[in-house]
Amino acid sequence: MEADRDGDGASLPQPGRLWSVEEANARLEEMHELLPRLRAWVARLRTVHAEIQRLSGFWGREVDAPDHPDRDLKRRLDREWADLTDRLEREVARLQAEGIEVKDLESGLIDFYALLGGEVVFLCWQRGEGEVGFYHTLDGGYRTRRPIAGASSPSPPRPGS
Repeated sequence: MEADRDGDGASLPQPGRLWSVEEANARLEEMHELLPRLRAWVARLRTVHAEIQRLSGFWGREVDAPDHPDRDLKRRLDREWADLTDRLEREVARLQAEGIEVKDLESGLIDFYALLGGEVVFLCWQRGEGEVGFYHTLDGGYRTRRPIAGASSPSPPRPGS
C-alpha cells in the first residue's frame, strides 16, 4: 500500500481498493479456503526453521561442508524455507494490493479497506463469523470494532474454517 501526505505532513493510507460490505462478504468464500492454506504454510515454516536451527546448532558451519552427511538435508530445508517464505509473502502482498489486510492468521482475522460515512475504515472479519458485520478506524483495532448498521448477527463457524 502506498502512502500519501495530507496538509499536516501525516502519512495517509492509499489502499489498493475500497470494498463495500457486499463485496467483502462475496470474497469470504475465498478467504475460507485461503486462510487455512496460509496457516499451514506458516506452521510448516516453523517446523523447517526448527529443523534448520537444530542442524546448525548441533553441527555449526560444518553442516554446509561439501562432504557433510547432513548437507543435502540442510540445503533442502533452506530451499523449502525460501520457497514457503516467497509464496507466503506473494500471497499476502496480493491481498494487500487488493485492499485486504491479514491481521492474524491464527484467529483468521482480516480487514478490508472501505468507505463508511465518508471515512476510510477497515471492515473487520474473523473466522467463524458468517459475514462481515463489524468495522473499526484505521488506527483502531479488533478491540475497537463496532457493528455495521444493518448487518445480521454472526453465524457459527463453518466446518474446517
